[in-house]
Amino acid sequence: MQLIDGKKTASEIKLEIKAEVEQIVAKGHKAPHLVAVLVGHDGGSETYVAYKIKDCEDVGFRSSLVRYEDDVTEKELLRKIDELNQDKDIDGFIVQLPLPSHISEQKIIEAINPHKDVDGFHPVNVGRMVIGLPTFVSATPYGILELIRRYNIETKGKTCVIIGRSQIVGRPLSILLSQKGIDATVTLAHSRTKDLEKTCSQADILVAAMGLPEFVSAGMVKEGAVVIDVGTTRVPSNETKSGFKLKGDIKFEEVSPKCSYITPVPGGVGPMTRVSLLKNTLLAAKKEIYS
Repeated sequence: MQLIDGKKTASEIKLEIKAEVEQIVAKGHKAPHLVAVLVGHDGGSETYVAYKIKDCEDVGFRSSLVRYEDDVTEKELLRKIDELNQDKDIDGFIVQLPLPSHISEQKIIEAINPHKDVDGFHPVNVGRMVIGLPTFVSATPYGILELIRRYNIETKGKTCVIIGRSQIVGRPLSILLSQKGIDATVTLAHSRTKDLEKTCSQADILVAAMGLPEFVSAGMVKEGAVVIDVGTTRVPSNETKSGFKLKGDIKFEEVSPKCSYITPVPGGVGPMTRVSLLKNTLLAAKKEIYS
């Protein structure tokens, strides 16, 4: 069993990005500028945005944080998005999800200019991804593909099962893995899939993206499979100062002996999601997609 070290890989990619930013600045161009919009005080969102700001500093990006209390109106948030869309100094921006229930997440996503949608959630960017055009690919699928590529994991003709059909992980990843050049045969499984255990146990590559801690047991995993754990659920713990631990969707201790490769939680997919956002922002700054 080989551990897929997302933290180490993300650090290597950040060094690559930093070197490219230094070249851009040396030629007299401005450093890429990423803005994060944060509504409310959700603990997970606060932590994630703080990491994103630190990541920007590490690679030489400029970053800005726009904060709102959770009683901000949808109209006010849309007004800010329009302002960010028009600001030529800003290369890309994200609106951190989830949003309060009185705000339509889909309406917010669709209000973002696709040219600055470095999260890759806008329908225009999703559509471009589906038909194989250059685009901003949502960060978690992008990060997973980069791990597969950098660890030289064979995908051509392999059976891949993804558990979870969310619009930001499961669905886009299923399309990307089936595209020419990657060539996996993909099953997108979910809560209504009949005989889920049998389906999963046939996978050469198994991706768990449900958000159900330790859902996948050894009986669901084929001997020698590649297992990618996307889950990051906070569970109470007396062992940490914070009072919680991050748990993946995989029973790691039970499953890992059967695997050829496996991602840990934390330190697997999470760091790659963050670095993929940086890669998208660099693309936006270079205007390589919409030119």
